Amino acid sequence: MSHQKRNWLERLRKMKGYSQEEIAYLVHIDRSYYSKIESGVRVPSRRLAEDLADLLNFHVSVFELEESPFHFALQDSPMVIAHFDLELRYTWIFNPHTDFDPVSVIGKRDVELENNEGTRELMRLKQEVITVRTSIRRKISFPLSDQTYEYDVTCHPLFNHKGKLIGGSSASTQLIKEEVQTKDYEIPSC
Repeated sequence: MSHQKRNWLERLRKMKGYSQEEIAYLVHIDRSYYSKIESGVRVPSRRLAEDLADLLNFHVSVFELEESPFHFALQDSPMVIAHFDLELRYTWIFNPHTDFDPVSVIGKRDVELENNEGTRELMRLKQEVITVRTSIRRKISFPLSDQTYEYDVTCHPLFNHKGKLIGGSSASTQLIKEEVQTKDYEIPSC
């Protein structure tokens, strides 16, 4: 692991009004150990990760995603991956558009970040996924600072380790608008 600070975890903790000491007490660990988890120096056990996820209302898989080779493969791709809670607030995001800081989006809804038809449509999609508890895929256009981007968005319901619905996840792939050009190619003779 690259020992990258878990800013998303710190932000969730502060949004819930907890100090590091309070979190540590509630999950039965030492404050310094929790501090190392938040700073990215330590990876919590599965059981501890589940306790933290239950307490702060995020999906435990985030810790696993940090260790996954997919994390590095997707790092510079045109794909945004995120988790959101039942109130449609982001609890984690990976690889957002440069208009958005990945830490400052935690705890916010899409329309609080940018209120446009694309973000409103994304919120409707997320709400529908939570309501019907099944995956849904849709193309959505987002007017951003430099141009309008079209994304192929798939949302899934997220259940915690106890089977309780806690929100959803989304994977959004930027679609590239390309002009198809026809070229004549010569076939080499044998």
